Amino acid sequence: MNTTTVAVDLAKSVFQLAVADLNWRVIEQHRLTRTQFERWFINRNVSLVIMEACGSAHHWARSLNALGIEVKLLPAAYIRAYAKRNKTDAADACALLEAARCADIRPVKIKSIEQQALQGLHRTRSLWMGTRTSRINALRGFCREFGISVATGSRNGIEQISRILADPNTAVPQLIRGTMKLLIEEIHLLEARVAQLEKELTQLAKQSAACTTLLSIPGIGLLTATAMIAATSGSVAHFKDARHFASWFGLTPKEYSSGNTRYLGHISKRGDRYLRMLLTHGARSVLRAASVSFSAGRHLDDLRSWALKVQGRTNHNKAACALANKLARICYATLRDGEDYGTVQRMNKKLERTSYAMPA
Repeated sequence: MNTTTVAVDLAKSVFQLAVADLNWRVIEQHRLTRTQFERWFINRNVSLVIMEACGSAHHWARSLNALGIEVKLLPAAYIRAYAKRNKTDAADACALLEAARCADIRPVKIKSIEQQALQGLHRTRSLWMGTRTSRINALRGFCREFGISVATGSRNGIEQISRILADPNTAVPQLIRGTMKLLIEEIHLLEARVAQLEKELTQLAKQSAACTTLLSIPGIGLLTATAMIAATSGSVAHFKDARHFASWFGLTPKEYSSGNTRYLGHISKRGDRYLRMLLTHGARSVLRAASVSFSAGRHLDDLRSWALKVQGRTNHNKAACALANKLARICYATLRDGEDYGTVQRMNKKLERTSYAMPA
């Protein structure tokens, strides 16, 4: 029997399969339950399975790889253009076959169990931080309704609200004081959980050489380093170059051009939103530290000097995005070469001096 290609439209309980021959013609279509799908590939001569990079896709990709079957995960945003007419599971499966034939669509790298577990830690921390923020905002709103102004800053605000609730003569009604105290206890519990999770991330970072390398870069902290390792496994070989790596985070301008007219707008904001946020915050911290050092008359390295020049001729937000883009490209270089930031900088300067010294 000839080998076949199978496109799978994934779901929680119902899986749609489109089986194609060597000429990419659909010869079979199946609608299977989860149990049937787990058994379907056994004793079948399947050479390639195509799936959308969505929920549970990496799990099924690892399971099929264990059976000796090649798996391609295609970006979900690029599949819709190949769907014809109405949106159905069968049409989506056929669209996957068409998209797989496009050489411009790069498959998504299959994540390991460790990568997805590490990403789960980051998602949990984000959820806890979001819950903490919402509780603090609720407490501020309650106090404002009773004519009490709370200081800015989460730590100062919580301490002030705690003192207000402890005061028997406060303007806060007795009816709501108990509930507000419970919210403060919940905030402290969430902070303790976040601190414990960050300790676990710190231990993981110490055991990873790639994390240690990333932590040598200005603006790259514990969260950014571990999140980038979770997203890339510490290998950037599947990216064409540093610019493609930066565009993967959505840190490159969104282009709208035609003919001789070229328009570059805001950053595209495509790709990993969480990592883009971390890189941008890291860039803002580098800019802030550079401004303070410059005001104090201290020496600045090339990266910080460049960032301040960009900020001087544009504005703070554009400079932060430009610096985040540069930080992403520096991360690519350090992961590619396996060297820390200082070593890479020294190598680049040495190459520049060598190139300038070469005869014309």
